[in-house]
Amino acid sequence: MTVIEQVPNATPLRSARLRALSHSLHDELEQVVAGYAPFDSVESYGHFVQMQYLFQAELQHLYNDPALVALFPDLPERCRADAAKADLADIGLPVPAPLPSALNNPSQATALTWIRVSEGSKLGAAILIKRANALGFTEAFGARHLAEPEGGRAKGWKAFNAVFDALVFSEAAEAEADQAALDAFSRLHVLLQYTYTAECNDSA
Repeated sequence: MTVIEQVPNATPLRSARLRALSHSLHDELEQVVAGYAPFDSVESYGHFVQMQYLFQAELQHLYNDPALVALFPDLPERCRADAAKADLADIGLPVPAPLPSALNNPSQATALTWIRVSEGSKLGAAILIKRANALGFTEAFGARHLAEPEGGRAKGWKAFNAVFDALVFSEAAEAEADQAALDAFSRLHVLLQYTYTAECNDSA
């Protein structure tokens, strides 16, 4: 990947556009998650963590991509794949088999947009970790991937968007970002359904 030029003091419009574009998919995903009742039992929570692990694992190479790290120096530390993997061990579940059609060789605009979707989920995790606490899990055991990032959730989110919005995208790259926002939420939906099926857990 080549590094996208940064422009200081750019008006932060891209993140707002992507938020509006993916709003309905975001809400739909939340409803589907609620339908699986992930915090009603340890078993159901385990399937939810499997989904979280698979999504983070699919993006782990992007969080460590040198060109992206040049833009976001703390990017490797932001990834939660290892935390979710440790949570699965705490729960007593093996790492699930990967699902085909993971994001592969994306453009930089696409990669950053998928990462942005992942980073945005940390805000909602502030509520989810409280529900995980009720099941006996904490940020040190079973709910590591829901833990508050160092410096706080809001600060980390704002810092990511400040850089993301300041990047110069071509018209084609903007279109890629739009599609990526939709594709990332669609992938989460697919992974969620997969991890709540016998197919996933029989193959794990």
